Amino acid sequence: MEAFLFSTGIVALAEIGDKTQLLALLLAARFKRPLPIIAGIFVATVLNHALAGSLGSWITSLVSPNVMRWILGGSFIAMAVWILIPDSIDEEDTRLQDKLGVFGATVVAFFLAEMGDKTQIATVALAARFDSLLGVVMGTTVGMMLANVPAVLVGEAAAKRLPVKWVHGAAAALFAVLGVVVLSGVELGF
Repeated sequence: MEAFLFSTGIVALAEIGDKTQLLALLLAARFKRPLPIIAGIFVATVLNHALAGSLGSWITSLVSPNVMRWILGGSFIAMAVWILIPDSIDEEDTRLQDKLGVFGATVVAFFLAEMGDKTQIATVALAARFDSLLGVVMGTTVGMMLANVPAVLVGEAAAKRLPVKWVHGAAAALFAVLGVVVLSGVELGF
């Protein structure tokens, strides 16, 4: 349960102002069809994060716990810095609708936008940290949905009112603290 809750919180915070949230806003403004957009975000996230989580779990089987501690600690600290860098998206990410429909365009655009994204890398690291692939994938997916569904439903006007710098700062602080804790070797029980 800890893997699920921690993964949900970390990704929900990290996703605020992320390029995939901006993509959700753009898709909502362009297509004005929230249900297929939300369904597409869900499918793309489950697929992408299942692959990322599997990679994280696999990595833990290859390296010693001490090496993994350094990899994870460094990864979490790098994530803290990366979260503070604003994202942008290209308008081309939304041009797939003509060929695939709103749902298909959303699945493809979100899956590709998540490749190498902060939340995908976080999913790899979280799956390597926790011994619960399902809990991590479910948690990161719920975190993505918590950040992106309101963006789709409420639209760009509300997103501009969110204190994005504060949210990014909180997420960065969480990643930094987790990185320092992992590097120090302190076991928190999660």
